[in-house]
Amino acid sequence: MVSKRLPNGSDPTAVAPDDPGSLDIVDEFQSNGSGNTKCSDTLQQSALKDLPSSLLNSITSTKVEYRHVGSSGLRVSNPILGTLGFGDKAWMDWVIGENEATMILDAAYRSGINTWDTANAYSNGQTESIIGRAIKKLNIPRRKLVLMTKVGRIVADTEHGPSSDFVAFLDDSVKRSKDYANQYGLSRTAILTAVEQSLERLQTSYIDVLHIHRWDDRTPIEETMSTLHHLVCTGKVRYLAASSMWTFQLARLQHVAEVNGWTKIVAMQSHYNLIYREEEREMTKFCKMAGIGLLAWAPLAEGYLARPFGASGKTRRSSKGPRFNYGTSDADKEIIKRVERLASRHKVAMSHIALAWLGTRVDSVIIGINSLPYMEELLEAQGLRLTAAEDALLSEPYVPKDVQGHS
Repeated sequence: MVSKRLPNGSDPTAVAPDDPGSLDIVDEFQSNGSGNTKCSDTLQQSALKDLPSSLLNSITSTKVEYRHVGSSGLRVSNPILGTLGFGDKAWMDWVIGENEATMILDAAYRSGINTWDTANAYSNGQTESIIGRAIKKLNIPRRKLVLMTKVGRIVADTEHGPSSDFVAFLDDSVKRSKDYANQYGLSRTAILTAVEQSLERLQTSYIDVLHIHRWDDRTPIEETMSTLHHLVCTGKVRYLAASSMWTFQLARLQHVAEVNGWTKIVAMQSHYNLIYREEEREMTKFCKMAGIGLLAWAPLAEGYLARPFGASGKTRRSSKGPRFNYGTSDADKEIIKRVERLASRHKVAMSHIALAWLGTRVDSVIIGINSLPYMEELLEAQGLRLTAAEDALLSEPYVPKDVQGHS
């Protein structure tokens, strides 16, 4: 087999096949631990027989793995539960209500998905409230969860209504309102107010990981980072993170924190999947060099990597079409077809193949789960590993795109 140069930041250790479109070159999944096995299957029965039954149940019911976030000591579940789809249909008509969301949260926790990602602006604050009430209702010990939330967006006042997508995402007209002059962005006032409100909605005394939702051009970095450091020092926040910004912006945040002896960022949430890889330009390399953990949002490209090309999505959200330009290029179509063919060959769901490709490149993936069957499908993906040839087969067709997801 002839080694070929791989495009756009692909793993240089992978070997590109002579005919990338052919599956003849793809070996069977390696049998030395890289098959589709549950995490608990790797434990020796002899080591379990003398354990208390409650601990044994805890181990055997855990269906996910835990990974360190970058070079920090924090460990999170893989996957992380994304909660954008929990809340009020008046905000987005495809979200699920509190009863359904609580069942998902319960099942996630029982299966080992102990890391939940949310944001103050999701469903105009109602998502955080649902999570807070669920933790109490389900009697989940707070110390056993990793709660992630975000600051930077507006949460609209109740009298302005829950249908506040335009408010949360900073419509220019809203910025002129007297009610929101200091209720968004990364100023000291905005951050402190947002965190206090999030703590109240989540019914907790601390946030495990607080993300900067988006970059703020108007606030000095020193003001932002000193405020975030203050929150860590007071115990209201334990770790800092960021989401979808340019690499130079993240580098500036880290530099200001380092020279002042302030708390640094430990994780970056980035838009990253098999058909959107623009984070490979600089962000992924910088984060690995700096010990910053990588967390991927939209890892299945809003379902495009979880179903055959051209197939209709089963959810209301997918029926509306993609937020980003997924599936519009010939390269996207070819990648999706290769995912489908690999999945068929190995008798697994397409999502398993797409997540296995991404799993070697990030610390964890953030996946919105709106049904119990879908959760079961994702949990079955644990332990799957691709060969170098399979990885190269999926990587080869990619063509660079415009950057999307930073706003």
